[in-house]
Amino acid sequence: MKQLLSYILPITKTVESKYSGTLEITWHNGKKHLNSKNANYSYGSLQRILKYGLDKINLSQIDTVLILGMGGGSVIETLRQDFNYSKSITAVEIDPIIIEIANTEFGISENENLKIHCADALEFVKYTTKKFDLIIVDLYIDLSVPSQFLSETFWDDILKLKSSKGDIIFNASVKNSKNKTLKQLIEYLKTKIYKVEVFEKVNNTNTLVVLKRL
Repeated sequence: MKQLLSYILPITKTVESKYSGTLEITWHNGKKHLNSKNANYSYGSLQRILKYGLDKINLSQIDTVLILGMGGGSVIETLRQDFNYSKSITAVEIDPIIIEIANTEFGISENENLKIHCADALEFVKYTTKKFDLIIVDLYIDLSVPSQFLSETFWDDILKLKSSKGDIIFNASVKNSKNKTLKQLIEYLKTKIYKVEVFEKVNNTNTLVVLKRL
């Protein structure tokens, strides 16, 4: 019933999160979305942005995927449904409230091909020793990527986790005040023997960075 009514008027309920403040779960035009105060977190524009990046990747060569910033799990849905990807996915999400929302509202839960870690991505990349063929970095609070995820130290840790054949997708949605930091990071990544492609205004909003080994 909610799905049908949402074509007439959006239906929203709110959930409070320690990390993201007030989250909104909204039915709109027959589809459910997860939003923060100012940004789409899952199953809306964000899903389209990451699908754009995934279109740049040869997923037939990818056996293991790491998602840093699972949110409601829309990129998992995109991999499974739009790209028929059925292999191993490891997802990291710091917010237990969002992990619960992903499960109860969007049907995203652990199984033999999906492992979910409730952890800080900054710490996870320091200590995990597993290698991944594709790493998706989608870490932000509301409209901004926290500064620690734009640091060379964080990205050095990520690059250590990348397999020899793998790629990286970075949703680099940043406020104007951090544009200089992002540009410096991109130049740094270019020194690491990677082809770095920068796509501006994806879905008319976000900057998307795709790294491929030369």
